[in-house]
Amino acid sequence: MKLLHIDASALGEKSVSRTLTAAVVARFQAADPALEVLRWDLDAEPLPHLTAASLAQADPAEAARAQAALADFLAADVLVIGAPMYNFSVPSTLKAWIDRIAVAGKTFRYTDKGAEGLARGKRAILAISQGGVHEAGGASDFQESYLRFVLGFLGVTDIEVVRARGVNLSPQQRTQALEHALASLPAALPRAA
Repeated sequence: MKLLHIDASALGEKSVSRTLTAAVVARFQAADPALEVLRWDLDAEPLPHLTAASLAQADPAEAARAQAALADFLAADVLVIGAPMYNFSVPSTLKAWIDRIAVAGKTFRYTDKGAEGLARGKRAILAISQGGVHEAGGASDFQESYLRFVLGFLGVTDIEVVRARGVNLSPQQRTQALEHALASLPAALPRAA
């Protein structure tokens, strides 16, 4: 089994979402010592944002990294995505990665019945952190709703969320939110269909 571990937080060791993704990945590794983990740290090595030159593949190194991001996404059975809330949405580095994996003919296609996701059969675990308190699907949440939509568009519908809310309200709230999120980590075993 292959697990794709994505981190996007710019906070390094102080990141709540990175703490959550590391805990999820550790749980999967403990359950399956043969697990292959593919890792992308989008802060340490961000993918460039799409430009006309990107689309034309003018830079061979950039084109190769984009292809590697797509290949790792397609190869993964499990996605563990660290998604801190930045200005009510996801970090731009995570959006740049999504732009590299949302590829017509590879991860989705258009049919006479509408769009069809081609990346079916994957399990996604979103490790969401929020400095404030934003309800999923609420007016100020363009984070979880966006990720659920785009992953669903690509065919990934088995989505679980581990969430730490209000981590910037106080040190005590940060500790409680992190403890609550860690206590709610999903099982590493395959889910029943």
